[in-house]
Amino acid sequence: MRESIFETLVGLAVLLVAGVFLWFALARGGDAAPAADSVELGVRFNSASGVDRGTDVRLAGVKVGTVRDIALDVDRAEAMVTMVVDGRLVPMGDGTTARVQSESLLGGSYISLEPGEGFGEIIMCENGETLFDGSGCGEILYGQGSIDLLTLFASFASGNGGETTE
Repeated sequence: MRESIFETLVGLAVLLVAGVFLWFALARGGDAAPAADSVELGVRFNSASGVDRGTDVRLAGVKVGTVRDIALDVDRAEAMVTMVVDGRLVPMGDGTTARVQSESLLGGSYISLEPGEGFGEIIMCENGETLFDGSGCGEILYGQGSIDLLTLFASFASGNGGETTE
């Protein structure tokens, strides 16, 4: 009798801890309202593999935002990624690059922003303009998609990695 009460109490404690973790995950995830000083930026990738809503956006290794949305541009066969980033980053030079990076060989990805000077600045959307509407507002021009590591390793294993023919 005494053991069954102990087992019941341990089970309730486990359920309570699991409930707290679930509550925390639901409270932190989802469509949280962006901070008042945040801005939306967009970038197009040829491959956004490993990027989902909520994926970190980092600058110099520091988290500066998250991915809000991912859509497919059927005409151009590209992934259109909308990010919400800290407003202190703008204005950005139009030579800025966004790159999908792997956190480790075991998985996990993030988008790395690399500031770069260009001929001007990224113009933020105004007056009814939206990201990816053809105006180019708020769009990072240079995006490098994710690299499939298995394909890369296979190319090196087959002897095709890095060799040039003369």
